[in-house]
Amino acid sequence: MSCKKRFPFKVGTTSYIIPDEIIPNIEYLKDKVDDVELVLFESEEMSNLPSADDIAGLRRIGEEHDLSYSIHLPLDVYLGNADASVREQSIEKCRRVIELTEVLNPSAYVMHAEAGPGIEVNGFSEGEKKGFADNCRASLERLFSNISVHPSEFCVETLNYPLELIEEVIASFGLSVTLDIGHLELYGFPVQENLDRYLSRTRVLHMHGIIDGKDHKGLQHMRIEIFDMVMKVLFDNPDPGRVFTMEIFSENDFNASYAELMKYGS
Repeated sequence: MSCKKRFPFKVGTTSYIIPDEIIPNIEYLKDKVDDVELVLFESEEMSNLPSADDIAGLRRIGEEHDLSYSIHLPLDVYLGNADASVREQSIEKCRRVIELTEVLNPSAYVMHAEAGPGIEVNGFSEGEKKGFADNCRASLERLFSNISVHPSEFCVETLNYPLELIEEVIASFGLSVTLDIGHLELYGFPVQENLDRYLSRTRVLHMHGIIDGKDHKGLQHMRIEIFDMVMKVLFDNPDPGRVFTMEIFSENDFNASYAELMKYGS
């Protein structure tokens, strides 16, 4: 069972498919997919940041099995927060992960642009929306002044607000996009319109189904018309560097998603 080299894009999934740590997951996936999204986090309570030995192991497995890694930066970073000290803490978290994983030559860095825990950007006034975009810009200026990775390798993910809100910021830095199809569906954004608007700068797609308002389910739970739409666009616009990440978190969902995806494979 393998998706490797079967599509005009890289097929990937997350580093949490079997109930184990990162390295065993990579061993399980190394011959099944082209790319693994390393979902990393760091907090006062816990951290799953790889050790130096783990990084060396990831690099070796990647080289031996033609496997690339995309890096999902920590979720608890708030680049659009109004408090400069919160933004600085977020920038530092991102910087540590970037410096740790840079040796892996990642296919992409996936990043969220959020205002803060529980802060609903959609409820902002026009002035607050502008402030959010300005805060994101300030955070990115600080981040890119301290790292060597090119901004185009960073992919801002579509969340629960229209990406147009920070579209000028994305363009001004030359950032890429993570087009999360599951999020677009969950929050009611038009998938075709977003594909038309952002595919040219989309370096990563996140694919997952929805059950009873809960996302990150297997691809068997996607609407077939949406799945067909995305696959047609990707076949019509081939890009061997683009990553199609099945953003799911169980072996059952991985197996079912593989079966759904292979209906389109050669």
